[in-house]
Amino acid sequence: MSSSTSLPSDTADAKTAKAQAKKRRSAAKAEARATSRAMRKQARAAERGRPGPAAGAAEPGGPAPDAAQSTGLAGLRDRIVELWLHRIRPVLDVISPIGWAVLAVTAVCWIFGLALHITELNVIALALTVPLLIAALFVLGRTSYRVTLDLQTHRVVVGTRAVGRVEVANPTQRDILPSRIELAVGSATAQFMVPRLSAEAAHEELFAVPTKRRAVLVVGPVRSVRDDPLSLMRRQVTWAKEQELFVHPRTVRLDEAASGFLRDLEGTPSSDLSSSDIAFHALRDYTPGDDRRHVHWRTTARTGKLMVRQFEETRRSHVVVALANLAEHYAGDEEFELAVSVAASLSGQTFREEKELTPFTFDGRQRTGTMRSMMDDYTVVEQLKERTPFHELGQKAADLAPNASAVMMIVGSHTTARELNSAANQLPIGVMAVAIRCVDEAEVKRSAIGGLDVVTLGSLDTLARALRAVGR
Repeated sequence: MSSSTSLPSDTADAKTAKAQAKKRRSAAKAEARATSRAMRKQARAAERGRPGPAAGAAEPGGPAPDAAQSTGLAGLRDRIVELWLHRIRPVLDVISPIGWAVLAVTAVCWIFGLALHITELNVIALALTVPLLIAALFVLGRTSYRVTLDLQTHRVVVGTRAVGRVEVANPTQRDILPSRIELAVGSATAQFMVPRLSAEAAHEELFAVPTKRRAVLVVGPVRSVRDDPLSLMRRQVTWAKEQELFVHPRTVRLDEAASGFLRDLEGTPSSDLSSSDIAFHALRDYTPGDDRRHVHWRTTARTGKLMVRQFEETRRSHVVVALANLAEHYAGDEEFELAVSVAASLSGQTFREEKELTPFTFDGRQRTGTMRSMMDDYTVVEQLKERTPFHELGQKAADLAPNASAVMMIVGSHTTARELNSAANQLPIGVMAVAIRCVDEAEVKRSAIGGLDVVTLGSLDTLARALRAVGR
């Protein structure tokens, strides 16, 4: 399999592997429950059998205590469960559903053929027994591999293929016969053949993962598979664990003209007074500890007492990116993916400009510690199916960032003007509010709903032009 070949779609082997994985998970849960029950029963038995003033050891010649009987039964049951989980069940899991069907027909033919002396049934039973025995020979034996799963990167952007490699080595001093290796990627399974490996030899296979949509793909595990040509029996061994691949949404960088409206918000005055800032407010009497650089000498000379400047504290630009992820507000998945890309682009630009940033959706809030963690959070954003009042988007913005200077609401084509107005009314007074409507194949246009600027775009590439229209 070359790096230019995409992974195949779901196969019957992959479905069988998933079913077996489900069986293993159920077996593990059953084992945990059995162990927990055994521990509880042993504890209760120990309490009942503890010597005391009224209860102690059994009288000479009398029956054994109930605690000992309970412990013996519990131990026997635990041994049976362990035998089933670790010895019998792994052997039975080797047989495929087709193999079970053939085995059942074979058993019925043997029973009735021998009991009723029907030659035809005996012949059928013999004919079915032979492929079962041959299938068993295919899965017998042990194989030792050293498998390495290596992804070139664990984070890519939509449309960029992720390249990785699987290295299969023979750590033993004997030759290993050819085998088949399976690599699971999401719901798909890639298969490739490993040739005969001599002692200490290795085989490397490159693969490429197509990333058409934003998602978190699970790459792995890597399994070696041995089965017969008729797929009656299948034995697989897992050698390398799965790894996560984050497919980030596509984003665009915004130029200075497009993002300038964010910088224009720098220095918005607040009602807090400060002794040192850039916005002059008033004069006041000098108090011990004031910086003498702020003494207003002209007024001091006129009044005959020291007067210092008092400044008005300014508010640093704080941008809120609110992504409305309600399914009913979008015409389809492509429109929602455009909205996610717009929100991620705005958040990324604000982060690079080192502005204070608060990105969120109806059901979560994105991390802003690093660009990587923020894009990881945008990768897992999903549409909400339940109905939620739209004004809660504005209310949540006001609660999370009451001192915000700009609120960017990213919505779909089905969001009405009344809903946008209801969300904007929840925002604090003086906040610059902008709604970006994502509509497939729409031209860039600008409108207003009260004090809310509304821009419509149909492509991520037109985001910069749409923001320049807001900045004017």
